[in-house]
Amino acid sequence: MDINFSLLIPEFIVVGFAFLVLIISLLVPEIQKKGLGYVSIFGLLFTLISLYLMMNVQDSLLQGMYIVDPFATFIKMLIVLSSIMVLLLGTEYVYRLINEYYSEFCFLVLFATLGMMALVSAGDFITLYVALELMTITFIVLVGFWTRNTKSSEAAIKYILLSALSSAVLLYGLTLIYGVTGTTLINDVVGTIGKSFDNSILLVGLVFLISGFGFKVSAVPFHMWTPDVYEGAPTPVTALLSVASKGAALAVFFRVFLKGLAGISTLWIPILITITVLTIMLGNFVAIPQKNIKRLLAFSGVAQAGYILLGLVAFTTFGVASSLFYLALYVFSNLGAFGVVIAFSQAGGGDQISDYNGLWKRSPLLAAVMLICLLSLAGIPPLVGFVGKFHLFRAVMEQGYVWLVFVALGMSMVSVYYYLLVAKAMYLKNPKTNDAVKVPIGMQITLLATMVITIFLGLYQTPLINLTISVAETFF
Repeated sequence: MDINFSLLIPEFIVVGFAFLVLIISLLVPEIQKKGLGYVSIFGLLFTLISLYLMMNVQDSLLQGMYIVDPFATFIKMLIVLSSIMVLLLGTEYVYRLINEYYSEFCFLVLFATLGMMALVSAGDFITLYVALELMTITFIVLVGFWTRNTKSSEAAIKYILLSALSSAVLLYGLTLIYGVTGTTLINDVVGTIGKSFDNSILLVGLVFLISGFGFKVSAVPFHMWTPDVYEGAPTPVTALLSVASKGAALAVFFRVFLKGLAGISTLWIPILITITVLTIMLGNFVAIPQKNIKRLLAFSGVAQAGYILLGLVAFTTFGVASSLFYLALYVFSNLGAFGVVIAFSQAGGGDQISDYNGLWKRSPLLAAVMLICLLSLAGIPPLVGFVGKFHLFRAVMEQGYVWLVFVALGMSMVSVYYYLLVAKAMYLKNPKTNDAVKVPIGMQITLLATMVITIFLGLYQTPLINLTISVAETFF
């Protein structure tokens, strides 16, 4: 059996640089290990270029077990871009607070990236599960990385217990689907599901699958781990977990249901609509009373996952394209907000919203980036978040779910309230101290880039929309 190894070049680059970082860390003195972050960033940039060159490739390996198509490549690019931004934003943070484990942090981020890339390209249930565990186990270590912080250790314990439970649930769901269809290949499931159709077993399998994937994307009622893990984990890890991990899980969620289970959409769409509505409503309402900025962003992330799932509910090319567009803008807006949290915490600030009082006087850049990113997540025009929600609502409305659009629109208005609570603290309240917040130049450039992109894509989004439409055609 011939294997086209050129399809795995991005993964090989990530693995190669991960082991290069590990080897260098054993050879250089402690004071020079800070450069390992930039070695990792260089490797990820090289990976990003290779993915861009493979954008139009449509092929598979090992008889369909590993898929390389525009959809997988697009999501991989978002994952790699997220990892680059997290390393740029979190290098100083991790090096100062967790200095003795900095090289391990870079190594683990690269392997988490590898796990997410493999998950996106998984073409069968076995590859899917192995990639999912590689991603999850790496994140468990990263969540508990700050060993001197009891909240970090507590978050890691909660995450490992609930991850084990969700993985078992997902594995059982995959087993039931395999039992009905007799195949582990995702693309073959749709062709065999009608020949051995057993409605009851399929329905149970679907419930288990949605439960397992729901945990990974923080969908209600499987979101219970999110606020505690987001609060306890080191902030750069929280940022990566909130964007890249969620993006990878959503990608495989879409692939399994749009490719493998498309023929029984009448069974899973009603379940998914219920979960989507609960996710949007609970995420927005529970964010209102939060006093901790990381917990507020955690429940905001729960609500954002619900919005992205609207594209799957729509079950059309434009619906999937709208979800991909929203996921792309979510990378910049959410990482911009978390970048401000990282910079503020690194400068000695706290995680309470009250700690951000008068931030505009202490750091106009941090306050501006946080405001723009939060308003984008709320869907305020002319920022890119407004465009993303507009397309999602349009895709759902075209399928006749008008009531669902009104629910989502109403919850967007609710989100404006709690996002403006942060803005009120930053701009209308007096700071506890007038000391300027010092932000490293590299972090300033990265934060400024997220803000500029958030504004620019809101004004000129046509190329990205066209790209996501062409990518979404992979499924239809």
